[in-house]
Amino acid sequence: MPSLATLHRAMQRDLRAGRVLAVARPSRNRVEVSRYDRVLADLKLQQAGEGLPVIDAGPQDPPRAAADTQDVAPQRGGVRLFVPGARVVSTAGVAAVVESVGHTVAARGIGCWFGDPGVGKTVAVQQALHLLPSRVPVWRAVVAVKPGLPQMRGSLLEALGLSGRSLSHRAQPADRALGDALRQPGVLFLDDAQRLSPAVLDYLRLLWDEPGTAASLLLCGAGAERMIARAPALRSRVLTWHQVPAMDPEQLTKTLAMFHAVWEGADPADVGWADATVARGNFRTWAKITSHLYALSKRENTTRVDRLLIEQACARLGPYP
Repeated sequence: MPSLATLHRAMQRDLRAGRVLAVARPSRNRVEVSRYDRVLADLKLQQAGEGLPVIDAGPQDPPRAAADTQDVAPQRGGVRLFVPGARVVSTAGVAAVVESVGHTVAARGIGCWFGDPGVGKTVAVQQALHLLPSRVPVWRAVVAVKPGLPQMRGSLLEALGLSGRSLSHRAQPADRALGDALRQPGVLFLDDAQRLSPAVLDYLRLLWDEPGTAASLLLCGAGAERMIARAPALRSRVLTWHQVPAMDPEQLTKTLAMFHAVWEGADPADVGWADATVARGNFRTWAKITSHLYALSKRENTTRVDRLLIEQACARLGPYP
């Protein structure tokens, strides 16, 4: 893991070289290919051949849908994309999350990623974690609804592979075991962090205050920033605050064409109508619209996406898209 000095030198070198810390950047004719992998390599957070591919194609060369034999919709870290052939798209918003996660992990700090429900926070953070080299362990703890300290301790023990030691009901030995495990460089990821009470958040702060802690802590969730604000001791230790925005309406048509081939040839005016009336830049809503549009196109045996088909797909979402 690099030091902060190494991180600073790499960032300054990229600025002088004119590199852009974005996975996809809009241009007049196409979406440019990512240069972010170079930045991760300079930070020693990426090795050749590691990480999952991210779709980043020009509008004249969109990705094709998966074969019809694929009957299970893909997932990214437990987030359903609802339709076969859907892909994670390297938008500027995803790139910004990847960059901020990379910085936080390199600095072994605490970070919070927040934003409205469904804008793609978890998908983006999971993509950033996939891009980390395999030598960096990633621990994903399940956050229950308003967990107490024993529940949280048990979730952490399970995430770090310590649950087999029967420590969940023995607070002091469990805390020592967790402290020892967190002395190795790694990443602990807690989604739905808005469920955590101030007392549980302060417990996490105590773990990270232990001498020799080398792991980073990533907290993600809609409203997570408000809950962390209620735990001042932890709040003051957060290195990175990153708000994930809604999808960029100017790049929406190109992004959807890369997300799924069913959107190829769609009229930008029709896409704009659906965004203004139903989706409002929400990634999860667009994934659901894509799922229904895919099913309707198969039923009608058509490859042309028109306004009528989009309206039918949107109508299936009901009053709470």
